[in-house]
Amino acid sequence: MPEIMQYIPGSSIFHRLNPLTKILMIVLVAVLAVSTSSLALLGLLVVALFLAAVATRLSRPLVQQLPLLVSLVLSLLLLTVLSMQAGETIGHMIPSAVPLIGGAFPITTGAVEFGLLLSLRFIAMLFGFQLLVISTQPHDLVHALQRLRLPVDYALMFLIALRFIPSLQLEGQRINEAQLARGYNPGTGLRGVIRTLIPIIVPLVSNSLGRANVLGLTIDLRGYRTPRRVSLRDRSLKRRDFAAIVLLLVLSGLFVGASLLGYAA
Repeated sequence: MPEIMQYIPGSSIFHRLNPLTKILMIVLVAVLAVSTSSLALLGLLVVALFLAAVATRLSRPLVQQLPLLVSLVLSLLLLTVLSMQAGETIGHMIPSAVPLIGGAFPITTGAVEFGLLLSLRFIAMLFGFQLLVISTQPHDLVHALQRLRLPVDYALMFLIALRFIPSLQLEGQRINEAQLARGYNPGTGLRGVIRTLIPIIVPLVSNSLGRANVLGLTIDLRGYRTPRRVSLRDRSLKRRDFAAIVLLLVLSGLFVGASLLGYAA
């Protein structure tokens, strides 16, 4: 199982950028994704983010999320088809030849377009956030959030969430392998899947609670709540950061201009 939200060491341009620059990129991507209703522009945004990941050799974590993205797209399409009836009818979820219930749940063009619109928005924001996390060390990201005047408690919660997600994923996988090695056979089907989760969730939650206690003591011993902090690393913006910011603003302006032209047309 591929790890998610895990920092990947490297020397790519994304790794060398200041975390503040990458946070600005995430904000711009989110604003652009939400502000446009053009499927073509959203698709272009997703492709641009993926090509940027390919150019910096960070595309593998994005590709590993394809099963999750496919399930997300299918779920959103199903939800919009069941809840929207706008546009022309292009088919039915239940064929008309089926007796009694044939022709139920019509599939309309408006529902499909809206489902694809939501899917591309989520994919664009997920790609942007994934590039931020896999190319930024957690402590650098926390320092950047503190420079943005985010309260230390919220920055700490964000850091813990980023570090706990891959840890819990790996620990859950090891617990599952240990249960299988002991000959545990939960059966097949939906009942088997539910029975599989019980011997994994119980020790996982228990270990997480114990780890949370140790983490709290460690935070207090390191004086994380002290008002005065000294940074041992230079985290100022470099020339490459200013160049990246200018490039982001120019591309965002072009994106907005194309979106406005699409509305005018």
